[in-house]
Amino acid sequence: MSIKKVGVVGAGTMGQGIAEMLASKGLDVHLIEISEERLTYGRQMIELSLDKQIEKWALTQAEKKLIMNRIHMTLSYDALAECELVIETITEDLESKKAVISQIDDICGAEIILASNTSTLSLTELASASAHPERVIGLHFIYPVLKIDLVEIVRGLKTSEDTFASTKHFVEEIIHKKGVMVFESPGFVTSRLICLFINEALHVLEEGVASAEDIDSAMRVGYSFQHGPFEMADRFGLDSVLAALDRMFREYGELKYRPSIVLKKMVRAGQLGAKTGVGFFKYDKEGDRI
Repeated sequence: MSIKKVGVVGAGTMGQGIAEMLASKGLDVHLIEISEERLTYGRQMIELSLDKQIEKWALTQAEKKLIMNRIHMTLSYDALAECELVIETITEDLESKKAVISQIDDICGAEIILASNTSTLSLTELASASAHPERVIGLHFIYPVLKIDLVEIVRGLKTSEDTFASTKHFVEEIIHKKGVMVFESPGFVTSRLICLFINEALHVLEEGVASAEDIDSAMRVGYSFQHGPFEMADRFGLDSVLAALDRMFREYGELKYRPSIVLKKMVRAGQLGAKTGVGFFKYDKEGDRI
């Protein structure tokens, strides 16, 4: 199946990145949100991302205009009927995602692939909200979407071979990213490993072994990480890291997944990282470290 039009439900951080990446690959994108305010914010952040690329001579004004013209923003789900693939990217909450999948299911024909960008939730459980669970699959993009050329393709219990083959072709031949096949498991591969890495760094911080700055420097300079564990957590969103760890702790029942008390305190204080301007480090409104 040739995929030329893609629906993206949710214009948050991941939705913005996915929509921008798809449009930059020449695809038409229908970006859905629940309010004009969120749509406007999503548009502003996509334009900001493109402007940063122009500043670095990675993009021209004409290319920016082409990309923005391919992104069609709307509050109505009806536009999804003409898409060949729909990607759900809303907040990491099972019932909210199931409600969205059910809504998409009522509009999209049985042949349309329905993908979720979930990082920890059960694809089988999400697919139960669809009358056609065989067409539901996971597409876990990694932040920042434009720069990370990896996508976890996650199969639920009822995901069909045709759905998987079409999705793999889309990932590797249309958007030119490396697709890694993952069978359903809480946290999949990337979230499971990176959240443990962040959680252990938090324990090292709690024990007073080193400061957050020095721990990040040790991993960035010593092991060639692009970001250290604390800046990673800030950019993922501390609330998202906490939610992932909480879910894996419940699912696996192993103490290594129990979230650090420092993480819990920061989330309670509303210090969620780059999106709120302060986490372990401080950020400007464009998301750059201060």
